[in-house]
Amino acid sequence: MTLITDVTSRNAQTEAPLITPLVERWSPRAYDPTAEVDPAVIRTILEAARWAPSANNTQPWRFIVARRGSDAFTTVHDAMAGFNKAWADSAAVLIVNVAEIIDTEGEARPWARYDLGQAVAHLTVQAQHEGLHTHQLGGFDAARLHAEFDLDARFEVVSITAIGVLGDLDTLPDVLREREVAPRLRKPLEELVLAGE
Repeated sequence: MTLITDVTSRNAQTEAPLITPLVERWSPRAYDPTAEVDPAVIRTILEAARWAPSANNTQPWRFIVARRGSDAFTTVHDAMAGFNKAWADSAAVLIVNVAEIIDTEGEARPWARYDLGQAVAHLTVQAQHEGLHTHQLGGFDAARLHAEFDLDARFEVVSITAIGVLGDLDTLPDVLREREVAPRLRKPLEELVLAGE
């Protein structure tokens, strides 16, 4: 069994000092298939998302919370594509992130996806603070999830967040195991800031 026992080796090498959960956050694929997340911790993580900023305080984020072993978890997992199916079944929780892109009066909410992203970022940092790890997924059949969960047309399935406890690297296919231990790289700030200091 191969575990990443020195998680500090995965810490971000930042160009400025950051808070600990941001330094320690990374996106593993090897999760412990026996570990569970206490419902109170899930509630805390979702509470962090609830307090994210949003345009005009519209709070256009919604979540489908699927715990491993539930029918909802199977539904979410079955809608995944490619390599995601090879590892995501070991996560303790899969959260489907949904944006309310049209309000109840039929008006478009142009910032809904951006606001959902902020809520998911808050959720991610809180999960890290709670000693958990998250991985954001884009490889899935959104239309299938929309239908399976009988969502109204004004909602759009945007992403999935896997949450859990680090597990055994040997459970991953070779190509994913290599990604799990590869150096963490980021573009320098100079490339990201287009104008200003």
